[in-house]
Amino acid sequence: MDIRSRNNVSVIGPEDGPVVVLAHGFGCDQNMWRLVAPALAERFRVVLFDYVGSGKSDLSAWSAERYGSLDGYAQDVLDVCEELDLRDAVFVGHSVSAMIGVVAFARQPERFGKLVLLTPSPCYIDDDGYRGGFSREDIDELLQSLEANYLGWSTTMAPVIMGNPDRPELGEELTNSFCRTDPEIARVFARTTFLTDSRRDLAKVTVPALVVECAQDVIAPREVGAYVHAAIPGSRLVTLDATGHCPQLSAPQATAAAIIEFVEDVQ
Repeated sequence: MDIRSRNNVSVIGPEDGPVVVLAHGFGCDQNMWRLVAPALAERFRVVLFDYVGSGKSDLSAWSAERYGSLDGYAQDVLDVCEELDLRDAVFVGHSVSAMIGVVAFARQPERFGKLVLLTPSPCYIDDDGYRGGFSREDIDELLQSLEANYLGWSTTMAPVIMGNPDRPELGEELTNSFCRTDPEIARVFARTTFLTDSRRDLAKVTVPALVVECAQDVIAPREVGAYVHAAIPGSRLVTLDATGHCPQLSAPQATAAAIIEFVEDVQ
């Protein structure tokens, strides 16, 4: 199967610049990067794609078995990297894609020179000595609600995830993005996202890593950013003066600036 078509791959920016791969989160697609990608493309070769099951990807390539774990999504990333013959690329993963990038790095580290983890969470469920932001009961209730009425869940949850109630157009955009996703695919991706515990994978990261958190984020609270920063040796932590879980939409200039500074820093 043609990977470029399967994953709706697009490439913008100078051919000789550093390569930056932008990976979207749950219920989204590459359009979520539209306010950040142009600024990055002034300096870097920017690769955008949709995970199978999202956006304009080939939905016929989706299977619940493959995409029932982060490994299936990580393989999408590695397939795109192989198709474009990428080495030492900068992987920027939003939300669950942050941990998908960590998994992909562990499998083929030569593909990645740096990782940017944007509002990451290796585990959403609270544990002894760890605050993920949700109890197991919270997550079970969230998933039950999603599975019972996905469109209703999207309408309720998307504005909460986005934050910024004074800018309702942002919540509406995320709601529309969620609602464009096939409910069955969304159910599988949601379980993969909210039930996976990837905390042990963080220590495997051996390249420079930037952890970007928002000052207020109900999905990935500040304690999570601090945990990820502490768990990845030598990582950097940047706290954006932003609200919500999607700063590439709510604070695109600050998000782009943080990525650019990190990519251009010689380490």
